[in-house]
Amino acid sequence: MDAISPQAFEALLPLACAWAEEQEQLILARGVRLTEAQMADALRIGIAFSDRVRLMKTDQIPLPKHPELRSVAQETGLLSPDTVGLTVRYGIYIHSTAWGARQLVVHELVHVRQYEQLGGFDAFLRKYLGECVTIGYPHAPLEQEAHVIAAKICP
Repeated sequence: MDAISPQAFEALLPLACAWAEEQEQLILARGVRLTEAQMADALRIGIAFSDRVRLMKTDQIPLPKHPELRSVAQETGLLSPDTVGLTVRYGIYIHSTAWGARQLVVHELVHVRQYEQLGGFDAFLRKYLGECVTIGYPHAPLEQEAHVIAAKICP
């Protein structure tokens, strides 16, 4: 994918934040609390408010309706038909084929901690999406941190 311009990124960021907040609200309303074992993992990861986290099983991770936002999400590899997990602050989508996969849940819980540490939607998405469009999704430092921690907790 050709990198998007800084102006396009700034224009899309509020749309991405609004979409993420909308998805979080849906998950918080319909999702399930972490199990005891998942709460223990959340504690190990350092999540401050693990009682707020909800998981939601889905047959497909939703894509943004906004055409340009949707296109960038797909072109960066952030969202695709193969996506099995997505964290929107305290809400986590888990694809039904990966439901119960501890390493995936731990990976997504790391993103919850990153949201907390960075201060919410705007700060997290600015950094995370910025890394995805400039460095590339699989090589983004926040994504790599989630992989490393998940591998340490779930060897």
